[in-house]
Amino acid sequence: MADAEPGVPRRRRDPEGHRAAIIDAARHTFAERGYARTTLREIARRAGVTHGLITRHFASKERLFLQAVPGNRDLEQVAAGDPGTLPDRIADAFVRRLETDAVNDPLIALLRSAASDEGSAADLLAAMQEHSAAVYRSVLAPDAATASDDDMDARVALVGAQMMGVAFSRYIARTEPLASMSPDRLTEHLTRILRSILFG
Repeated sequence: MADAEPGVPRRRRDPEGHRAAIIDAARHTFAERGYARTTLREIARRAGVTHGLITRHFASKERLFLQAVPGNRDLEQVAAGDPGTLPDRIADAFVRRLETDAVNDPLIALLRSAASDEGSAADLLAAMQEHSAAVYRSVLAPDAATASDDDMDARVALVGAQMMGVAFSRYIARTEPLASMSPDRLTEHLTRILRSILFG
């Protein structure tokens, strides 16, 4: 195995352990430094692995970011189940995740840095939206071919915009009444809104 980056302990060969360590280091580094200022070498140093090992596992910083964002990484697990209660699962997972650790959430870091790095933010959000559309479509219309008049992509974009607006207002700007709303009440409101967007 190649030596680790200078200044970090050598890790034994453990592909799954390395991958988990990289994702954990990436999540915290993106949250602390933002997307633009984070480097793969810094993530490698924190994870105790080589830069090359990160590129072998994830290919690029963008792909690593997408894996490090809990909501994007775990979306298939959250979405699986009864199509009728999909909005409930999305809202519940989103609120619980940010209530647990918004400070260290890469999505919050991305929203904070969007104004100064519009290009990267747009590319990452577009990739997240594409992934979300594929997952939601697999739950809501698993056997339907995409039609020219299908508005699923538009509805998924609106879901994402709603959730980012809540994230910004509650966890970054901390504006009322969202800032002091109870998590249960927030989840209730968000579920109702997402249900309207997805089902009309």
